[in-house]
Amino acid sequence: MSEEIRTERRGSALWIRVERPAARNAMTFAMYDHIAALCRDANADTSVKAVVLTGSGEAFVAGTDIGQFVDFKKASQALEYERRMDAWLGAIEDVRVPTIAALRGPVVGGGLAIAAACDLRIAAPSARFGVPVARTLGNCFSAANLVRLAALVGLGRVKELVLTARLIDAQEARAMGLVSEVVAGEEALDGRVDELVEQLASYAPLTLHATKEMVRRIRARMMPDEASDLVALCYTSADFREGVTAFIERRKPVWSGR
Repeated sequence: MSEEIRTERRGSALWIRVERPAARNAMTFAMYDHIAALCRDANADTSVKAVVLTGSGEAFVAGTDIGQFVDFKKASQALEYERRMDAWLGAIEDVRVPTIAALRGPVVGGGLAIAAACDLRIAAPSARFGVPVARTLGNCFSAANLVRLAALVGLGRVKELVLTARLIDAQEARAMGLVSEVVAGEEALDGRVDELVEQLASYAPLTLHATKEMVRRIRARMMPDEASDLVALCYTSADFREGVTAFIERRKPVWSGR
């Protein structure tokens, strides 16, 4: 398993920390696999009353590592990636106890998807949120991830975030309902999450679990019947290959619409 994912038991909570600060905690496929496995394992441990996901250094997660996409050329690769992504995020959603995302710095792309898969999101003032793929890579968010975001902020806000490719700060994210709370300072984040874990651990566990599961089922009904054609359209395009190359070469991409 990936050594870039660390765990810590803090009281009744399992903390899962992404440890790749040099890459702003960008996720490899192995790292996603590791987090999903840890979430499944947590379900077998009755002493775990909450699972906290966070990042080391000055970032939560700055998306999926772009190097993972270098060899993408076929629609099947894109569809398999989105299938695996939904399984990874589904493992977070399927945790029987409350999940909390402790957020600071970049929370973008795949990082925003991870945060949206959690039950509660607590942000430090440095947190920045967005889906900037329209100006960076030329790919698209999957239908499942758009639904996860729409369930929090509504379809109109989701379209605005993706179409403008802008990053929003923690206070704007709080105002639109993307995060539950913004703490007063960076150093207050972990302590506030510890308090929240203690509060949740004192509540009726079946009530919490039933509520989580009912919301998951409601969100599943929001999924479109088919969207694979749109994923394939973006990931097999010349624009996506240009976006990946430009990102690696640290230059602005030149879009062709092909």
